[in-house]
Amino acid sequence: MAVTDTAIDRIKQMILEGEIPPGGRLPKEADLAERLGLSRNSLREAVRALALINVLDVRQGDGTYVTSLEPRLLLDAMAFVVDFHQDDTALEFFQVRRILEPEATAMAATRMTEAEIAELHEILTRLPENPSVEQLTANDLEFHRRIAAGSGNAVLCSLIESLSGPTTRARLWRALTRENALTRTREQHTAIYEAIAARQPEVARAWATVHVAGVEEWLRSVLA
Repeated sequence: MAVTDTAIDRIKQMILEGEIPPGGRLPKEADLAERLGLSRNSLREAVRALALINVLDVRQGDGTYVTSLEPRLLLDAMAFVVDFHQDDTALEFFQVRRILEPEATAMAATRMTEAEIAELHEILTRLPENPSVEQLTANDLEFHRRIAAGSGNAVLCSLIESLSGPTTRARLWRALTRENALTRTREQHTAIYEAIAARQPEVARAWATVHVAGVEEWLRSVLA
């Protein structure tokens, strides 16, 4: 593993120094192994590890390339890890959401275009009068995803999306166990949308805080 770690560090350094830019192709395996003073097996392990976290893209029959290195790709690995959370850490994920999501919502209130705000409203109207749990969850996720994207900050958006694993489960639990889950979700989503449409970032931030904190409060009571 120590040798593989060295290989990972050297490839990382080549990328950071701009020798292999995003989208660039790595030298042939034999040439790169010789250049780095590593065995081909160690190099393969390093490439495999970097491919798992979306730094490298191995294309069979073509070669190995550096990915775009966009936040959504690099943080995708975190979303995978987040899905393994235990009940005792679920609240910690919500605490992170409560920090990030209200700020993204406030930013969206000043940065979303009129067309994007209209699409946000369309998402609200798309939800059936008596939706299934799956429809409610999908609509909720899409609503929050559009707002996160509307913040105009790709890193912030990716961080919020990476937390969707545990929050999706919590939404399902909430919808199944709270009779007023649908009504409350509709009301809070509408309030968030109206604040964004009115270009009121502080009001949007407040409603987003209330929305996330409500789920957190329910989850805390379930886990108590």
